[in-house]
Amino acid sequence: MIEELFSRFDGAFSENSLRAYRSDFEQYEFWCAKRKQPSLPATADLIAEYVDFMATENKSATIRRRINSLGTIFRLSKNPDPTKEPEVVLALKRMHRKIGRHQEQATPLTRDILNQLLAPCESNAKGPRHRVLLLLGYETMRRRSELCNFSFENLTRISGRGHAIRLMRSKTDQEGASKLIPISTPLHGLITEWRDKYQLKGVILKSVDRHGNIGDKLNSGSIGTILNRLKVNLENNTNICRFSGHSFRVGAAIDLLEAGVSLETIMLRGGWRSQDNAMNYLRGW
Repeated sequence: MIEELFSRFDGAFSENSLRAYRSDFEQYEFWCAKRKQPSLPATADLIAEYVDFMATENKSATIRRRINSLGTIFRLSKNPDPTKEPEVVLALKRMHRKIGRHQEQATPLTRDILNQLLAPCESNAKGPRHRVLLLLGYETMRRRSELCNFSFENLTRISGRGHAIRLMRSKTDQEGASKLIPISTPLHGLITEWRDKYQLKGVILKSVDRHGNIGDKLNSGSIGTILNRLKVNLENNTNICRFSGHSFRVGAAIDLLEAGVSLETIMLRGGWRSQDNAMNYLRGW
């Protein structure tokens, strides 16, 4: 059933979105099969029961995401969508009262930490790749997949404003309207030096093996791993929690906030459409 359902979604969503939708539906379908209940069409009572079940072993953010995913899948497959019915709304309220809304935030990679990470980078190809990753992530404040999709061809210059890089597509720009993001002269220099020294083409962030051999595009899931390996070079590193791919966004947003930059400007820089999403990154800090 799922293959038939998702075949019509091809090309309409990013690969990451399709992967998440597929995973969320498979979890729901597996739960229905164990209960010997049909997954489609869904009823409000069934989805409410699913929420109650998930509240015993999942975090509230995961549960909300799965219910939102199911609602999207139901609507786009022309099935009834019971996720906004009173039974489901009440089940979500019960869930929040039971397990709360707390959501772990990524450890912020602020400018002072960034400077410490930049200093001891390795001498082989990993060194310049790491430095490009660190500055590109911090200055552009982009999501992991967006960082890994930047290409050398996206570099440009704005008359009278300096260097920039064009973001061709993002989570909030699925149709590729694109936007220009200013970058510093040092970052531009690092990127062009990385490109010219190793005669690179295509995406900027490449995979590099332990022998220093350069491969294809860096896997976005590797960014958190790289940051945590570099963490050993920090002073008092045992007091710093694990980094994730979102650490760039959180750290840069906090630095902007402490510098007195307005929330609207921070939202524009980080690509957040709503104040709620931006404040989720800043509220805890």
